[in-house]
Amino acid sequence: MSLPRIAVIGTGGTISGVGADRLDLYEYGTSGRFMKVDELLATVPELSRIAEIVQVPYMNVASTAFGPAHWLAILTLIHQTAKADPSIAGIVVTHGTATLEETAYFLNLAVRVPVPVVVCGAMRPSSALGADGGMNLLNAVRVAACPESRGMGVLVMLNDEINAARDVAKTSNYRLNTFVSRDVGILGSADGDMVEFYRKPLRRGAPETEFEVDGLEELPRVDIIPAYAGADAVFIEAAVAAGAKGLVSAGLPSGSPSPAQMGALEAAVQRGVVVVQSSRSGSGRVIDTKVSLRRSGFLGGDSLTPVKARILLMLALTKTSDPEEIRRMFKTY
Repeated sequence: MSLPRIAVIGTGGTISGVGADRLDLYEYGTSGRFMKVDELLATVPELSRIAEIVQVPYMNVASTAFGPAHWLAILTLIHQTAKADPSIAGIVVTHGTATLEETAYFLNLAVRVPVPVVVCGAMRPSSALGADGGMNLLNAVRVAACPESRGMGVLVMLNDEINAARDVAKTSNYRLNTFVSRDVGILGSADGDMVEFYRKPLRRGAPETEFEVDGLEELPRVDIIPAYAGADAVFIEAAVAAGAKGLVSAGLPSGSPSPAQMGALEAAVQRGVVVVQSSRSGSGRVIDTKVSLRRSGFLGGDSLTPVKARILLMLALTKTSDPEEIRRMFKTY
């Protein structure tokens, strides 16, 4: 029986990093040595047992430098790869972990290919003692090749755990178990004997989404406004002056700006800026029906973290500036 064809798009990050020695766990980025996708794949010869790998070069980009322009480029590459080779059964994207959850959620909202898309990374460089990248890559290919992965939206694979792109967040700077879906838990696992799923996301995700961004060169500007004790209006006024079409308030738990921020955000709404209220706490819903939110004209960010609320708002603003339509999208995705 022939093996499934899995495309692997390499974008750099720790998974492809090469440090000074086996104990270089955090300074490896200073060396500037990162493997290209063919070199990375060559470090895991066991991949040939489970899939026919199609190498798709992109570029090596530190995930701290990844942004909307890269999201759009990767999206185009995914669509082109699937269109050029209909026999491809799944796509894996290797990525640095600093912004992995953001790229994965953008793809979850924008990818329009029917095959599974899995994003993976590593917490230790390839040269390190106890490097985790090889197993994460192998498992990502296994998950991408798994028929049960279809219809799950974009998936994130690290530390033997399968998470939904919508729900997962990096929660620790260096630990291997850093990617966690705090509110709802993992979807399944990739163990030594098999890939096993235990639940399916109910919120809509790739490829059944309404966002069409192919051909766009940029996304609408949306800024995140952090809340903290004594926060004033400076960041809000600067973001509006810079041309922000939307703002995400990363509010105090359980989702409230400071009093000074509240007034500035209400003024922004009056100027046509869409404001989404989220929380800096990292878990739990911001309730959209709160009287204070409705009175101020803000939308509730549900359980999305501020960085993911920003991504959904950016994509929503490519379609509409109607707050009620955007509210519907936040309840849908």
